Amino acid sequence: MAYSRYVDVVLPLALPGLLTYGVPDSLVSAIQFGVRVEVPFRKNKRYSALVVGIHDRKPDGYKVKPVIGLLDRAPVLYPEHFRFWQWLSSYYFASLGEVMNAALPAHMKLDSETTLHLSPIFSDDFDHLSDEAFQLAEALRRQEHLTLEDVRKLLNKERVMPLVHKMLDEKIIYLHTELKERYRPKQVSYVRLTGRYRQNQDALNEVFDSLHAAPKQLALLLALMQEVHHDPEVRKADLLRRAAATSASLNALVKKGILEVYHKHESRLDTYTGDRVKVDPLTPAQQKAVQQIERLWPEKDVVLLHGVTGSGKTHIYADQIRKVIAQGGQVLYLLPEIALTGQIVSRLRKFFGEDVTVYHSRLNNNERVEVWKEVLAGKPVVLAARSGVFLPFRRLQLVIVDEAHDRSFKQFDPAPRYNGRDAALVLARIFGAKALLGTATPSMESLHNVETGKYGVVRLEERVGDSQLPDIEVVDLRKNRPAGGRALFSKILLDAIEETLTAGRQVILFQNRRGYAPSLNCTVCGWVSECSHCDVAMTFHKKARVMRCHYCGFAEEPRPACPACGNMPLKMLGFGTEQVEEELKVFFPEAKVGRMDYDTTGGKQGFSRIVHAFDAGEIQILVGTQMVTKGLDFDHVGLVGIMSADQLLAFPDFRSAERAFQQIIQVSGRAGRKKSRGKVLIQTYRPDHPVLKDVLRGDYDAFARRELAERKAFHYPPFTRLVQLTLVHRNATTVDTVAKLMHHRLVRQVSGEVLGPVVPAVARIRNRYHRTILLKLSRRKGILTQALDAIAAFVTSLKTQKGLSSVRVKVDVDVW
Repeated sequence: MAYSRYVDVVLPLALPGLLTYGVPDSLVSAIQFGVRVEVPFRKNKRYSALVVGIHDRKPDGYKVKPVIGLLDRAPVLYPEHFRFWQWLSSYYFASLGEVMNAALPAHMKLDSETTLHLSPIFSDDFDHLSDEAFQLAEALRRQEHLTLEDVRKLLNKERVMPLVHKMLDEKIIYLHTELKERYRPKQVSYVRLTGRYRQNQDALNEVFDSLHAAPKQLALLLALMQEVHHDPEVRKADLLRRAAATSASLNALVKKGILEVYHKHESRLDTYTGDRVKVDPLTPAQQKAVQQIERLWPEKDVVLLHGVTGSGKTHIYADQIRKVIAQGGQVLYLLPEIALTGQIVSRLRKFFGEDVTVYHSRLNNNERVEVWKEVLAGKPVVLAARSGVFLPFRRLQLVIVDEAHDRSFKQFDPAPRYNGRDAALVLARIFGAKALLGTATPSMESLHNVETGKYGVVRLEERVGDSQLPDIEVVDLRKNRPAGGRALFSKILLDAIEETLTAGRQVILFQNRRGYAPSLNCTVCGWVSECSHCDVAMTFHKKARVMRCHYCGFAEEPRPACPACGNMPLKMLGFGTEQVEEELKVFFPEAKVGRMDYDTTGGKQGFSRIVHAFDAGEIQILVGTQMVTKGLDFDHVGLVGIMSADQLLAFPDFRSAERAFQQIIQVSGRAGRKKSRGKVLIQTYRPDHPVLKDVLRGDYDAFARRELAERKAFHYPPFTRLVQLTLVHRNATTVDTVAKLMHHRLVRQVSGEVLGPVVPAVARIRNRYHRTILLKLSRRKGILTQALDAIAAFVTSLKTQKGLSSVRVKVDVDVW
């Protein structure tokens, strides 16, 4: 069949390119760029696809299938966003389908659901059917259709397809496939008087008189009248709760024509009902910084705001946001962690009210769709984690990336493995918007971009008001042995905690390992409690009494004795946040101790609950992983303790010094936010380490100069670009073979160093073996494209080789 119009579409699948479909005449006038359409794909499958091209060129070489239907009246994606998708796809080695999968909320990616129906040509003679076939046919006679999941529940078995295929062959049933729209607006029921009684008080008085014989109905009506005085719209659920009534009483009044129930679509998103306040006046230092930023805007699209902790960077952001809102623009405010959103949201909503919305992974799928629609409609301010770069802005004028150094901006799995900070800068460039990167500890990449003139820079070198930077001390654990024989706390740290609590102030202790102990070991034969699915030691979690793998989630009970030699008891090596919390309760039994790590922050409100409790003084000592190093702002923290700086400094990675410096400075910045000066104690066996010396001096510039010099000498970012290739397969020999083949191919085709293949530190995860190859590439134009083209050609050729085609190749551009 010939069509007058064709569309190129993206499907949410890892396909190599776009697909082309024909547009039926009935849809030609409605089809437009950026709408979703329902299309067939492969056998009995339908998907929602995104239209990214409209033309009249019939493709050659295959039969064109038609678009089945239109799912949107208006676009959900515009050309600017698609340009951004194309950049992500090409730069981070991901298909457009993988980008679409990451970008759109799950409920906007419809897929098909197959249902079973009783065939109209089949008679009611079920006598020859087997018991299971009879049961299924009888169910379909009573119900219009069943899903495969319904059939599994009906027959109480998982393997139902053999029966389904047999009944299909015998024409007893047939299959029907339709596209399911999974997003449903939230519908809330309200109650009010019917029109007659809203307008006639005498008639209403008669109703009250007539209900004396129905006391429950009377109580419900009286409760409604009381509620109406406070709010003319009364929710059904609130009314029934207030009147302690049942739906039966309400239904009786509805049946009598006295009350009526009506429904409204409501947002699932949090609303702000408080009063707005003006943005706080800027300090002279902040005013000077704002003036410098605005002088740089005409020349620089990106400005780095390098401000010490507590210098009031958030107030500078708020000042810039206010100006963008006044111009009718939109702002994307990125944060690395959900943990930070609670405090920042409450601040910004005091300034900007309902102009602020929030987007992150803890929202459910329906809430994400509603945020998407709000942004599409022009919501001025969006506070988001890294996925906020995918939202459909129309008038984006400013991008703010707070804590811009943070590693949490990097997406590791699945593809696209993008850096949220860098992607946000590209998004800003596409829209012609400005970008402001804020941090107390800039990344080496940001500093290099300042030095080369790509970014402007503005510095804030003093804290707000009377607040002083904390006094930082290193505790040499070689000379100050842990108190009482315990391996966690030096006497100096314990005395400082006691002194801080006595003064009525709070303590933060940072230990970047969760759980109780990182491993369980045998002191006789050296056995270690490793995960049976991964080549990594399992962590002991004492409260749950389990050994848990932090890679695959596998858990088992701790062993009472060594399975290799029978020795008991086994020894726990190292310590995590759970052990720190337990030990604190021994030394300070009266203190209220809280813990902030992955294990305690589950659920939608997990982070905010702990932050609120600490902010309110309900927790005196907060123990945490890197979550406590982020840009949280507490008024009464007098002491910060870093339990083991050596864990940070000894990590085998070229960025370990940078990350250690950043984390120590960031967590230190939580201390002494008000008039009283805070104190920071860093426990270490390596007090002479150069990074710790720079921390003590507060000399970030010296640290950065030395670090950049080393990076340049050894050809590491920001002077080169790193691309890590990870090959994965169930068979170690197979993955080794493919890794060697890939290395051999890339050495000949890539202009740069090809290092590897090597066995990584964790060589097996979820029973799949990993090998890595590292590319060190020049930053000259075209070199990355050349390398990615060579990788793509190898991956394509791999799919044609028997026995090797199932090896997966993961590509991570700009390893972070």
